[in-house]
Amino acid sequence: MPIVPSAALLTNRTAVVTGGGSGIGRGIALGLAAFGASVAIWEQNEEAANAAAEELVDGLAIATDVRDSAQVDAALTRTVAELGPVSILVNNAGGVFSSPLLETSENGWDALYRANLKHVMLCTQRVARVMVQHETGGSIISVTSIEGVRAAPGYAAYAAAKAGVINFTKTAALELAPHGIRVNALAPDITLTEGLASVAPPGAEARFGLTVPIGRPGHVDEMAGAAVFLAGDLSSYITGQTIHVDGGTQASSGWYHHPDNGSYILGPP
Repeated sequence: MPIVPSAALLTNRTAVVTGGGSGIGRGIALGLAAFGASVAIWEQNEEAANAAAEELVDGLAIATDVRDSAQVDAALTRTVAELGPVSILVNNAGGVFSSPLLETSENGWDALYRANLKHVMLCTQRVARVMVQHETGGSIISVTSIEGVRAAPGYAAYAAAKAGVINFTKTAALELAPHGIRVNALAPDITLTEGLASVAPPGAEARFGLTVPIGRPGHVDEMAGAAVFLAGDLSSYITGQTIHVDGGTQASSGWYHHPDNGSYILGPP
């Protein structure tokens, strides 16, 4: 069957975006809504969740700590009651702090695991059960990181959790395929979120561009475009994949733009 423009639409579908109050999550929520989805934002920061939901045509804000199974269950029950059965889930919530191997405590390791991997299992499991119950099929998308496929000195716990998301994506894709549920992941590198912009020093954007083959950091809307694609029918035969939305960084394997002439060099000058 030939594709048609309407295949890109998400009309009459209910989506959940975790951590959708800011940054990449907010961009994805806006993108899904722009293509017709009703979007529930599960966000720990109630104020941020409400502000993001107000930008959506048919949005719902639910203050939720997705690391807590009881809160996930409550948020899902309310989402289904108010917006209908969920057919799109975006596991975007996450967090990072420095965790050098010789200094990381058990509590620090556990905190990074809970923030970046545990909630992916909880939300995927709960939402998938609803998809199976209602026989709707659906698309589950998890936001991992380029750090899940390369070494990350000083951030071992975070990188391990993000690598876990990539493997979990593959296994969940196989287990859920018989139910018509596709499971994929997005792996960004440098993305200009509000948080990054607020802490980056002057001139940082140009320096970021030296490490990215395309020559600039990414934008949340570019992550949203990939999420919209994976959420809809245009990607109906794609599952178990991690798409690197990173301007070519993962492919570059250590090649950088020279700061003087822009030519490629292996390693920083």
